[in-house]
Amino acid sequence: MSDLNRGIMKFKNADKPIVIGISAFLVFGSIAFLIVWALKMAYVV
Repeated sequence: MSDLNRGIMKFKNADKPIVIGISAFLVFGSIAFLIVWALKMAYVV
C-alpha cells in the first residue's frame, strides 16, 4: 500500500497516475477559475 492510499483518498487504486492526474486537474483548474473570476470581478466598473 502506498502513502497515497491513506488519509482522504481511502479507496482502491487511489495511487494510479490517471486518478492523480484527474485530481490535480480539478484542483488546479478550480484555483485558476477562481483567480480569473476574482480578477474579472475586481475590474468591473
